[in-house]
Amino acid sequence: MSTQALIVVDIQNEYFPAGKLPLVGIEEATANAALVIESARQKGHTVIHVRHEMPSAEAPIFTPNSKGVEINERVKPVDDEIVIVKHYPNSFRNTPLKDILDNAGIKDITVIGAMSHMCVDATVRAAFDYGYGVTTVEDACATMDLEFNDTQVPAVQVHATIMAAFEFMYGEVVDTQTWLAR
Repeated sequence: MSTQALIVVDIQNEYFPAGKLPLVGIEEATANAALVIESARQKGHTVIHVRHEMPSAEAPIFTPNSKGVEINERVKPVDDEIVIVKHYPNSFRNTPLKDILDNAGIKDITVIGAMSHMCVDATVRAAFDYGYGVTTVEDACATMDLEFNDTQVPAVQVHATIMAAFEFMYGEVVDTQTWLAR
C-alpha cells in the first residue's frame, strides 16, 4: 500500500469561465491536474478531492447545491475516492483530512488545485506543520490577479510568489512532467 496521497483542492466549476470567480490559467491547470490524478491512480496513491462550499445558501460564491460548487467534470472523483467538503481555505480545518491520511499511513502528499494563493497555500502550509512531506505540482494549480494598495498583481506573479515560498520552506515544487516521470 502506498504511503503517498494526492490532495486535489477545489478544482470546482466556480473557478472556470462560466463560474463566478474565474481564474487565470484554470483550463491548463485542470488539464495538468487530470494527468496527475490519472498517474496517482495508476501508482496506487490515495486520491482525495476537496470541495469548498460556503455554509450559507445566501453565499455569493461556492453556494451550496449550485453548479459552481461541483467538482469540474475533467477531474471528477471515481469509484471510492474520498471527497471532503470544507468551509475554510485550509483543507485540514474542521475536516477529517488529517485522520484519513493518518489512518491510511500516509507520510507524503502532493497538492494540486485552486487557488494557489488561498486554499492551496493554506493546505500546503498546514500539511507541512503536521509533518507530512509535501510536493506541489505548480502547473496543476491556478490563481487570479490580485490588487493590494492600488497595485495590480498579475496572477503569474501571485502564483510565482506562492510557489517560491513553498520551495523555500514548505516542500518540493515541481511541474507536471517531472511529477509524472517519477
